[in-house]
Order: sequence, then C-alpha cells, then structure tokens
Amino acid sequence: MSQNLVAVVTGASRGAGRGIAIGLGQKGYTVYVTGRTTKANEAAKPGQSALPGTIHETAAAVTAAGGKGIAVAVDHADDAQIKTLFEQVDKEQGRLDILVNNVAFIHDDLIKPGGFWEKSIDLVKILDVGLRSQYIACYYAAPIMVRAKKGLVVFTSSFGGVCYMHGAAYGAQKAGVDKFAADMAVDFKDHNIAAVSIWLGPLKTERTARAAKERPDQYAHFMEIGESPEFSGHIIDAMYKDPDIMKISGQTWIGAEAGVKYGIKDDGKQPPSYRNMLGEPRIPHPAIVI
Repeated sequence: MSQNLVAVVTGASRGAGRGIAIGLGQKGYTVYVTGRTTKANEAAKPGQSALPGTIHETAAAVTAAGGKGIAVAVDHADDAQIKTLFEQVDKEQGRLDILVNNVAFIHDDLIKPGGFWEKSIDLVKILDVGLRSQYIACYYAAPIMVRAKKGLVVFTSSFGGVCYMHGAAYGAQKAGVDKFAADMAVDFKDHNIAAVSIWLGPLKTERTARAAKERPDQYAHFMEIGESPEFSGHIIDAMYKDPDIMKISGQTWIGAEAGVKYGIKDDGKQPPSYRNMLGEPRIPHPAIVI
C-alpha cells in the first residue's frame, strides 16, 4: 500500500524535515523534499549560518531508505514557487496523500539570551516562512486531496505554542500552526482529510548539535535524551494509516505520546513526554462561527 503513497515534506534540507522525509521513505513513500539549499555549504540568508545538508542529499537518503526521494528547490517566501511545487506533484503523481508543513525561518539569534527587542528584528520572519508560507502550501495542496477524498495535513510544532520558548516570534508561529490544524480540520471534515499538529520533543539535528557545543550547560542533556527526526516520520505514517484518523483531526499531539498510542519507539526507546514540565496542548472550543 505505502509504496504508492505520496508525501511532500517542506523545509527538508536538514533537521526535522530531513528526518521526517527519511522516516517516510523507510515506509516506502514517494517523498517530495523541498528547501532552498541545493549545494553543500551554500551561504545562508542573513542571520542564518550555513549548516550541512541539501535537498538532494535528503532525497537520496529517502531513496536509500526504501522510498523514492524527489528534490524540488523551493523558496517558501515566494508564493509562486509554492504553487508551482504542487502543480508538479499533481502532474507527476496525480495525488497527494500527506503534506508535512515543516519549513520555517530560523535565525541564529533565536536561542540567544535577552529580550526580543535586543535580538535581530529579522526573527519575525518566522511568521512569513513558517506561518504564512505554510498556509499557502495548504491552499495549493488542498484541492488535490479534496479531489481524492482523503489526505493528511501535518504541522510540526512544539511546546513553545503554550510556554515561553525562544521568544515571542517563535511562540506565535507555533501557536499559529496549532490553530491552523484546528481550523483547517473544520473545513476538511466533509472531505475525509485530517489536519493535525505535532509537538516534537528535543531533536537530534545538525542545529541542536551545534547548540550543544556552544551552550553545553543548556543543550548537552537534551542531546542525550533527544528524539531522532525519523521518529516523527513513523508517527505521521501511522496517523495516515489509522482508520480512525478523523477522530483526532484538529488536535495538537505531543509526539512522544502519539508514539505510545501507535506503539512506535525511537531506536528501541520510548521518548518521554514533557507535558508536566512544559505544558499541554490547548483544546479547541467546539463552537463554529461562519
């Protein structure tokens, strides 16, 4: 079944997106991998340091894992490029089963101490590439899924949606995508399309590895207990194949708890939930005002 399933994972040059794409590849998916980085050590935009990883490397890793990786260079700050991406998917595959909205603008000042006014004003760009751009991706992906009467839209989020984490811009983006999942689920309900937001735990990524070296007092412990990004990919696969997925549509899930629900472990371990430490997802009110 899964050999024919098609997914788009945005922002997958590295980090969570890369791991999720590979995790889906391990389940046999055809995965469209998007991002701006096409060359190793490519210069980043102002406020972003060059990190290892390209969309082509991720696509190759997806294929090596057992799926089919397709790299598509997309600057998600450009609506036209997002539209073209989904036109390509529709033309080449004629379907789209899963959209994973992961792309975001991450500024190097994000984890620096200080008030938001003491950091670069460019941190607010996460609301452009990370919130607005994800809405645009859903806008162009939705008609493909509606036509098929089946699909899953996923937003990668974090506890920062309810607790203070990395400052106001980051928190607003995470709270925003949680709300996207809740409200889009209402629109999708009659079309058998689910929308969920998943709070990822501390992840073992290229960026966090660098942070652990720079600030070992804060991040070294998280690297010891952190989740692999592939873990989230396996959860997303299980959600899509859940015959009762529509019952959880619109909800925000803590990834570690979803792992327990679906019997998924991470390299043989069950990642811990940080609900008691960092907060719990907000429950949407059932009122619907048109």
